[in-house]
Amino acid sequence: MPRPPRRPAAPRLPIEIDARGKGPLGMPAETFLRDYWQKRPLLIRNAFPGFASPISPDDLGALSLQPAALSRLILWDRRKDRWTVETGPLPEDRFDRVPARDWTLLVQDVDKWDADVRQLVEAFPFLPRWRIDDVMISFAVEGGSVGAHIDQYDVFLLQGMGHRRWQIDANPDQPVDFRDDAPIKLLKHFTPSHEWVLAPGDMLYLPPGLGHHGVALDPCLTFSLGMRAPARAELIEDFALELASRIDEKARYADPDLTVPADAFEIDARALARVRQALGGMAEAGDEALLRRWFGRFITRYRASGDIRPPRRAPTRAGFEAALAAGGLLQRHPFSRVAWLREGRTKALWFVSGSDIDGLRPADAAHLCRRDTLDAAAWARLDEQAREAVVALAALGHYRAVPAGKARTRRPKG
Repeated sequence: MPRPPRRPAAPRLPIEIDARGKGPLGMPAETFLRDYWQKRPLLIRNAFPGFASPISPDDLGALSLQPAALSRLILWDRRKDRWTVETGPLPEDRFDRVPARDWTLLVQDVDKWDADVRQLVEAFPFLPRWRIDDVMISFAVEGGSVGAHIDQYDVFLLQGMGHRRWQIDANPDQPVDFRDDAPIKLLKHFTPSHEWVLAPGDMLYLPPGLGHHGVALDPCLTFSLGMRAPARAELIEDFALELASRIDEKARYADPDLTVPADAFEIDARALARVRQALGGMAEAGDEALLRRWFGRFITRYRASGDIRPPRRAPTRAGFEAALAAGGLLQRHPFSRVAWLREGRTKALWFVSGSDIDGLRPADAAHLCRRDTLDAAAWARLDEQAREAVVALAALGHYRAVPAGKARTRRPKG
Protein backbone atom coordinates (compact mmCIF):
# COMPACT_ATOMS: atom_id res chain seq x y z
CA MET A 1 0.00 0.00 0.00
CA PRO A 2 1.54 3.33 -1.02
CA ARG A 3 2.36 5.74 1.75
CA PRO A 4 0.47 9.04 1.80
CA PRO A 5 2.59 11.94 0.63
CA ARG A 6 4.35 13.83 3.41
CA ARG A 7 3.01 17.23 4.23
CA PRO A 8 5.65 19.90 3.74
CA ALA A 9 7.14 21.10 7.01
CA ALA A 10 6.10 24.55 8.11
CA PRO A 11 8.83 27.06 7.33
CA ARG A 12 10.97 27.95 10.32
CA LEU A 13 10.61 31.56 11.28
CA PRO A 14 13.85 33.52 11.50
CA ILE A 15 14.98 34.79 14.88
CA GLU A 16 17.16 37.50 13.29
CA ILE A 17 16.33 39.79 10.37
CA ASP A 18 17.65 42.99 8.79
CA ALA A 19 15.00 45.70 8.62
CA ARG A 20 16.90 48.33 6.67
CA GLY A 21 14.42 50.10 4.39
CA LYS A 22 11.49 48.04 5.69
CA GLY A 23 10.44 49.93 8.81
CA PRO A 24 11.27 49.18 12.46
CA LEU A 25 9.79 45.67 12.37
CA GLY A 26 11.32 44.61 9.06
CA MET A 27 7.93 43.18 8.06
CA PRO A 28 4.27 44.21 7.99
CA ALA A 29 2.87 44.79 11.46
CA GLU A 30 0.20 42.15 10.86
CA THR A 31 2.90 39.55 10.17
CA PHE A 32 4.85 40.47 13.28
CA LEU A 33 1.75 40.30 15.48
CA ARG A 34 0.75 36.95 14.00
CA ASP A 35 4.15 35.24 14.13
CA TYR A 36 6.13 36.88 16.94
CA TRP A 37 4.02 38.91 19.35
CA GLN A 38 3.92 37.04 22.68
CA LYS A 39 5.19 33.94 20.88
CA ARG A 40 8.93 34.16 20.09
CA PRO A 41 11.84 36.61 20.28
CA LEU A 42 13.18 38.54 17.31
CA LEU A 43 16.41 40.47 16.75
CA ILE A 44 15.82 43.28 14.27
CA ARG A 45 19.04 44.67 12.81
CA ASN A 46 18.78 48.27 11.57
CA ALA A 47 15.30 48.76 12.97
CA PHE A 48 16.23 52.45 13.14
CA PRO A 49 19.14 52.91 10.70
CA GLY A 50 21.47 55.75 11.62
CA PHE A 51 19.76 56.15 14.99
CA ALA A 52 21.03 59.08 17.07
CA SER A 53 20.05 59.09 20.72
CA PRO A 54 17.72 61.98 21.59
CA ILE A 55 19.17 62.08 25.12
CA SER A 56 22.74 62.03 26.40
CA PRO A 57 24.15 60.11 29.39
CA ASP A 58 24.60 63.45 31.19
CA ASP A 59 20.93 64.31 30.58
CA LEU A 60 19.91 60.94 32.00
CA GLY A 61 22.17 61.41 35.01
CA ALA A 62 20.66 64.84 35.68
CA LEU A 63 17.17 63.37 35.48
CA SER A 64 18.06 60.75 38.10
CA LEU A 65 18.67 63.57 40.60
CA GLN A 66 15.07 64.73 40.37
CA PRO A 67 12.84 63.65 43.29
CA ALA A 68 9.91 62.92 40.97
CA ALA A 69 11.94 60.72 38.59
CA LEU A 70 12.02 56.96 39.12
CA SER A 71 15.67 55.96 39.01
CA ARG A 72 17.95 53.18 40.24
CA LEU A 73 21.71 52.77 40.29
CA ILE A 74 22.70 49.10 40.07
CA LEU A 75 26.28 48.11 40.89
CA TRP A 76 27.88 44.70 40.52
CA ASP A 77 30.87 43.58 42.55
CA ARG A 78 32.52 41.32 40.00
CA ARG A 79 34.89 39.65 42.48
CA LYS A 80 32.20 38.76 45.04
CA ASP A 81 29.28 38.49 42.58
CA ARG A 82 27.38 40.87 44.83
CA TRP A 83 24.66 43.25 43.64
CA THR A 84 23.76 46.62 45.15
CA VAL A 85 20.77 48.82 44.30
CA GLU A 86 20.46 52.51 45.15
CA THR A 87 17.09 54.16 44.60
CA GLY A 88 16.83 57.77 43.44
CA PRO A 89 16.81 60.65 43.75
CA LEU A 90 20.58 60.22 43.73
CA PRO A 91 22.94 62.75 45.39
CA GLU A 92 24.43 65.34 43.05
CA ASP A 93 27.96 64.03 43.57
CA ARG A 94 27.05 60.34 43.24
CA PHE A 95 28.52 59.93 39.77
CA ASP A 96 31.82 61.39 40.96
CA ARG A 97 32.14 58.33 43.21
CA VAL A 98 31.17 55.44 40.93
CA PRO A 99 33.70 52.77 39.86
CA ALA A 100 35.15 52.67 36.37
CA ARG A 101 33.03 49.68 35.32
CA ASP A 102 30.16 47.31 36.22
CA TRP A 103 27.34 49.75 36.99
CA THR A 104 24.07 50.75 35.34
CA LEU A 105 21.73 53.71 35.77
CA LEU A 106 18.03 53.03 35.06
CA VAL A 107 15.48 55.80 34.71
CA GLN A 108 11.83 54.96 34.06
CA ASP A 109 9.15 57.07 32.34
CA VAL A 110 11.70 59.16 30.45
CA ASP A 111 9.09 59.69 27.73
CA LYS A 112 7.08 61.72 30.29
CA TRP A 113 10.03 64.06 30.82
CA ASP A 114 11.51 64.40 27.32
CA ALA A 115 9.46 65.18 24.20
CA ASP A 116 12.10 63.76 21.84
CA VAL A 117 12.10 60.44 23.70
CA ARG A 118 8.31 60.49 23.63
CA GLN A 119 8.46 60.60 19.82
CA LEU A 120 9.84 57.04 19.85
CA VAL A 121 6.43 55.79 20.91
CA GLU A 122 5.03 57.06 17.60
CA ALA A 123 7.14 54.43 15.82
CA PHE A 124 4.90 51.70 17.29
CA PRO A 125 1.42 52.61 15.99
CA PHE A 126 0.51 48.91 15.64
CA LEU A 127 0.24 48.60 19.46
CA PRO A 128 -2.73 49.82 21.51
CA ARG A 129 -1.47 52.98 23.19
CA TRP A 130 -3.01 51.97 26.50
CA ARG A 131 -0.81 48.86 26.44
CA ILE A 132 2.40 50.91 26.30
CA ASP A 133 3.73 51.59 29.79
CA ASP A 134 6.84 53.72 29.40
CA VAL A 135 10.20 54.24 27.78
CA MET A 136 12.86 53.31 30.31
CA ILE A 137 16.45 54.23 29.48
CA SER A 138 19.55 52.65 30.91
CA PHE A 139 23.07 54.00 30.77
CA ALA A 140 25.78 51.45 31.47
CA VAL A 141 29.55 51.60 31.50
CA GLU A 142 31.65 48.62 30.44
CA GLY A 143 30.42 45.53 32.29
CA GLY A 144 27.26 47.27 33.41
CA SER A 145 24.22 45.00 33.66
CA VAL A 146 21.12 44.21 35.68
CA GLY A 147 21.84 40.47 35.60
CA ALA A 148 19.99 37.57 34.03
CA HIS A 149 16.26 38.02 34.60
CA ILE A 150 12.81 37.68 33.12
CA ASP A 151 10.11 40.28 32.52
CA GLN A 152 6.42 39.46 32.72
CA TYR A 153 5.57 41.76 29.83
CA ASP A 154 6.54 42.35 26.20
CA VAL A 155 9.54 44.60 25.72
CA PHE A 156 11.40 46.18 22.80
CA LEU A 157 15.07 46.88 23.57
CA LEU A 158 16.50 49.51 21.24
CA GLN A 159 20.23 50.19 21.29
CA GLY A 160 20.71 53.96 21.35
CA MET A 161 24.45 54.40 21.88
CA GLY A 162 27.43 52.07 22.22
CA HIS A 163 27.23 48.29 22.16
CA ARG A 164 25.55 45.75 24.38
CA ARG A 165 25.83 41.97 24.29
CA TRP A 166 22.46 40.29 24.75
CA GLN A 167 21.97 36.65 25.64
CA ILE A 168 18.55 35.00 25.72
CA ASP A 169 17.22 31.60 26.75
CA ALA A 170 14.54 30.68 24.22
CA ASN A 171 13.90 27.30 25.87
CA PRO A 172 10.18 27.22 26.82
CA ASP A 173 11.06 24.98 29.80
CA GLN A 174 13.76 27.26 31.21
CA PRO A 175 13.98 27.14 35.03
CA VAL A 176 12.66 30.26 36.77
CA ASP A 177 14.19 29.95 40.22
CA PHE A 178 15.51 33.22 41.61
CA ARG A 179 18.60 34.02 43.63
CA ASP A 180 17.91 34.75 47.28
CA ASP A 181 21.08 36.79 47.81
CA ALA A 182 20.32 39.73 45.50
CA PRO A 183 18.15 42.84 45.97
CA ILE A 184 16.70 42.39 42.48
CA LYS A 185 15.00 39.29 40.97
CA LEU A 186 17.87 37.51 39.25
CA LEU A 187 17.67 34.04 37.75
CA LYS A 188 19.52 31.41 39.73
CA HIS A 189 20.19 29.41 36.55
CA PHE A 190 20.58 30.90 33.08
CA THR A 191 21.65 28.93 30.01
CA PRO A 192 21.65 31.14 26.90
CA SER A 193 20.48 29.70 23.61
CA HIS A 194 21.30 32.78 21.49
CA GLU A 195 23.77 35.64 21.75
CA TRP A 196 24.15 38.90 19.82
CA VAL A 197 25.93 42.24 20.06
CA LEU A 198 23.59 45.15 19.33
CA ALA A 199 24.79 48.40 17.79
CA PRO A 200 22.88 51.72 17.61
CA GLY A 201 19.62 51.24 15.73
CA ASP A 202 19.38 47.49 16.41
CA MET A 203 16.35 46.32 18.38
CA LEU A 204 15.50 43.12 20.25
CA TYR A 205 11.90 42.09 20.87
CA LEU A 206 11.24 39.75 23.80
CA PRO A 207 7.90 38.17 24.71
CA PRO A 208 6.92 37.78 28.38
CA GLY A 209 8.71 35.27 30.59
CA LEU A 210 11.84 34.83 28.46
CA GLY A 211 15.19 34.87 30.29
CA HIS A 212 17.66 37.47 29.06
CA HIS A 213 20.93 39.06 30.09
CA GLY A 214 22.48 42.23 28.69
CA VAL A 215 26.03 43.44 29.38
CA ALA A 216 27.51 46.72 28.14
CA LEU A 217 30.68 46.31 26.07
CA ASP A 218 31.38 50.05 26.19
CA PRO A 219 29.47 53.09 27.51
CA CYS A 220 25.99 52.58 26.09
CA LEU A 221 22.38 53.72 26.21
CA THR A 222 19.52 51.25 25.79
CA PHE A 223 15.89 52.29 25.30
CA SER A 224 13.32 49.88 26.69
CA LEU A 225 9.71 50.16 25.51
CA GLY A 226 7.70 48.12 28.02
CA MET A 227 4.08 47.04 27.92
CA ARG A 228 1.43 47.25 30.62
CA ALA A 229 0.52 43.71 31.67
CA PRO A 230 -1.34 43.69 34.99
CA ALA A 231 -1.33 40.40 36.86
CA ARG A 232 -4.65 38.60 37.06
CA ALA A 233 -4.53 39.08 40.83
CA GLU A 234 -4.27 42.86 40.34
CA LEU A 235 -7.26 42.87 37.99
CA ILE A 236 -9.38 40.83 40.39
CA GLU A 237 -8.36 42.92 43.40
CA ASP A 238 -9.12 46.24 41.74
CA PHE A 239 -12.38 45.01 40.25
CA ALA A 240 -13.42 43.67 43.66
CA LEU A 241 -12.71 47.09 45.19
CA GLU A 242 -14.82 48.69 42.47
CA LEU A 243 -17.68 46.31 43.19
CA ALA A 244 -17.32 46.88 46.93
CA SER A 245 -17.51 50.65 46.50
CA ARG A 246 -20.93 50.26 44.85
CA ILE A 247 -22.49 48.07 47.54
CA ASP A 248 -24.70 49.72 50.15
CA GLU A 249 -23.20 49.71 53.63
CA LYS A 250 -26.41 48.14 54.91
CA ALA A 251 -25.85 45.05 52.75
CA ARG A 252 -24.12 42.65 55.15
CA TYR A 253 -23.77 39.02 56.05
CA ALA A 254 -27.07 38.16 57.68
CA ASP A 255 -28.57 35.09 59.30
CA PRO A 256 -32.25 35.70 60.15
CA ASP A 257 -32.74 31.94 59.78
CA LEU A 258 -30.17 31.17 62.50
CA THR A 259 -30.88 28.15 64.69
CA VAL A 260 -29.01 26.91 67.74
CA PRO A 261 -25.71 25.49 66.41
CA ALA A 262 -24.43 22.06 67.35
CA ASP A 263 -21.02 23.67 67.99
CA ALA A 264 -20.66 27.42 68.44
CA PHE A 265 -17.19 27.44 66.87
CA GLU A 266 -18.05 25.44 63.74
CA ILE A 267 -18.57 27.21 60.41
CA ASP A 268 -21.33 24.94 59.17
CA ALA A 269 -22.84 24.42 55.72
CA ARG A 270 -25.68 26.90 56.28
CA ALA A 271 -23.17 29.63 57.24
CA LEU A 272 -21.14 28.97 54.09
CA ALA A 273 -24.30 29.19 51.99
CA ARG A 274 -24.97 32.64 53.46
CA VAL A 275 -21.41 33.71 52.65
CA ARG A 276 -21.87 32.59 49.06
CA GLN A 277 -25.12 34.54 48.85
CA ALA A 278 -23.44 37.66 50.24
CA LEU A 279 -20.67 37.41 47.65
CA GLY A 280 -23.16 37.09 44.80
CA GLY A 281 -21.69 36.23 41.41
CA MET A 282 -18.10 36.49 42.66
CA ALA A 283 -18.36 33.05 44.29
CA GLU A 284 -18.53 30.54 41.47
CA ALA A 285 -19.70 27.01 42.11
CA GLY A 286 -16.29 25.54 41.29
CA ASP A 287 -14.57 27.54 44.03
CA GLU A 288 -16.11 25.73 47.00
CA ALA A 289 -12.82 24.57 48.55
CA LEU A 290 -11.26 28.00 48.04
CA LEU A 291 -14.31 29.72 49.51
CA ARG A 292 -14.29 27.54 52.63
CA ARG A 293 -10.61 28.05 53.36
CA TRP A 294 -10.73 31.77 52.57
CA PHE A 295 -13.74 32.48 54.78
CA GLY A 296 -12.27 30.69 57.78
CA ARG A 297 -9.09 32.74 57.49
CA PHE A 298 -10.99 35.96 56.88
CA ILE A 299 -13.50 35.68 59.70
CA THR A 300 -10.85 34.83 62.32
CA ARG A 301 -8.88 37.94 61.25
CA TYR A 302 -11.90 40.21 60.92
CA ARG A 303 -11.95 43.03 63.49
CA ALA A 304 -8.99 41.56 65.35
CA SER A 305 -8.49 43.02 68.82
CA GLY A 306 -4.76 43.57 68.39
CA ASP A 307 -1.51 42.15 67.14
CA ILE A 308 -0.01 39.00 68.57
CA ARG A 309 3.76 39.06 68.76
CA PRO A 310 5.78 35.84 68.67
CA PRO A 311 7.93 35.10 71.74
CA ARG A 312 11.66 35.76 71.62
CA ARG A 313 12.27 32.06 72.04
CA ALA A 314 9.81 29.60 70.56
CA PRO A 315 8.36 27.14 73.10
CA THR A 316 9.07 23.46 72.58
CA ARG A 317 6.81 20.49 72.91
CA ALA A 318 9.08 19.06 75.60
CA GLY A 319 8.75 22.31 77.54
CA PHE A 320 4.98 22.24 77.20
CA GLU A 321 4.71 18.66 78.38
CA ALA A 322 6.99 19.32 81.32
CA ALA A 323 4.78 22.26 82.36
CA LEU A 324 1.65 20.11 82.08
CA ALA A 325 3.23 17.32 84.10
CA ALA A 326 3.96 19.86 86.85
CA GLY A 327 0.29 20.85 86.98
CA GLY A 328 0.55 23.85 84.68
CA LEU A 329 -1.66 24.85 81.78
CA LEU A 330 -1.29 25.83 78.15
CA GLN A 331 -3.11 29.12 77.72
CA ARG A 332 -4.34 30.50 74.41
CA HIS A 333 -3.71 34.21 73.81
CA PRO A 334 -6.91 36.18 74.48
CA PHE A 335 -6.53 37.95 71.11
CA SER A 336 -6.52 34.63 69.21
CA ARG A 337 -9.79 34.11 67.33
CA VAL A 338 -10.63 30.51 66.46
CA ALA A 339 -13.10 28.57 64.33
CA TRP A 340 -13.26 25.26 62.48
CA LEU A 341 -15.12 23.56 59.66
CA ARG A 342 -15.53 20.00 58.48
CA GLU A 343 -13.55 18.55 55.59
CA GLY A 344 -15.47 15.38 54.81
CA ARG A 345 -16.29 12.92 57.56
CA THR A 346 -12.92 12.45 59.19
CA LYS A 347 -10.98 15.71 58.74
CA ALA A 348 -11.37 19.34 59.72
CA LEU A 349 -9.83 22.76 59.07
CA TRP A 350 -8.83 24.71 62.18
CA PHE A 351 -8.54 28.49 61.86
CA VAL A 352 -6.55 30.65 64.27
CA SER A 353 -6.38 34.40 63.60
CA GLY A 354 -6.11 34.02 59.84
CA SER A 355 -3.97 30.87 59.83
CA ASP A 356 -5.42 27.59 58.60
CA ILE A 357 -4.35 24.14 59.73
CA ASP A 358 -5.76 21.14 57.92
CA GLY A 359 -5.86 17.43 58.54
CA LEU A 360 -7.09 17.58 62.15
CA ARG A 361 -9.79 15.30 63.48
CA PRO A 362 -13.10 17.19 63.85
CA ALA A 363 -13.16 16.26 67.54
CA ASP A 364 -9.71 17.79 68.07
CA ALA A 365 -10.56 20.99 66.15
CA ALA A 366 -13.75 21.42 68.17
CA HIS A 367 -11.90 20.63 71.43
CA LEU A 368 -9.18 23.19 70.73
CA CYS A 369 -11.71 25.88 69.88
CA ARG A 370 -13.71 25.33 73.06
CA ARG A 371 -10.75 25.31 75.42
CA ASP A 372 -8.99 28.60 76.23
CA THR A 373 -6.61 26.53 78.33
CA LEU A 374 -5.38 22.96 78.06
CA ASP A 375 -4.49 20.88 81.09
CA ALA A 376 -2.78 17.49 81.03
CA ALA A 377 -6.07 15.66 80.51
CA ALA A 378 -7.13 17.91 77.62
CA TRP A 379 -3.67 17.54 76.06
CA ALA A 380 -3.92 13.75 76.32
CA ARG A 381 -7.17 13.78 74.31
CA LEU A 382 -5.41 15.27 71.29
CA ASP A 383 -3.68 13.19 68.64
CA GLU A 384 -0.11 13.84 67.51
CA GLN A 385 -1.05 16.18 64.65
CA ALA A 386 -3.16 18.39 66.91
CA ARG A 387 -0.39 18.60 69.51
CA GLU A 388 2.16 19.58 66.86
CA ALA A 389 -0.27 22.23 65.60
CA VAL A 390 -0.49 23.77 69.08
CA VAL A 391 3.31 23.85 69.35
CA ALA A 392 3.60 25.48 65.92
CA LEU A 393 1.03 28.12 66.91
CA ALA A 394 2.92 28.75 70.14
CA ALA A 395 5.91 29.87 68.06
CA LEU A 396 3.61 32.58 66.62
CA GLY A 397 2.47 33.66 70.09
CA HIS A 398 -0.92 31.94 70.23
CA TYR A 399 -0.12 29.60 73.16
CA ARG A 400 2.14 29.73 76.21
CA ALA A 401 2.69 27.59 79.27
CA VAL A 402 1.67 29.06 82.65
CA PRO A 403 1.99 27.65 86.17
CA ALA A 404 -1.10 26.14 87.73
CA GLY A 405 -3.55 28.71 89.10
CA LYS A 406 -2.20 31.68 87.12
CA ALA A 407 -3.87 31.24 83.76
CA ARG A 408 -6.62 33.73 84.59
CA THR A 409 -4.46 36.34 86.29
CA ARG A 410 -1.50 36.66 83.92
CA ARG A 411 -2.24 38.05 80.48
CA PRO A 412 0.05 37.15 77.56
CA LYS A 413 2.03 40.05 76.14
CA GLY A 414 0.94 41.23 72.71
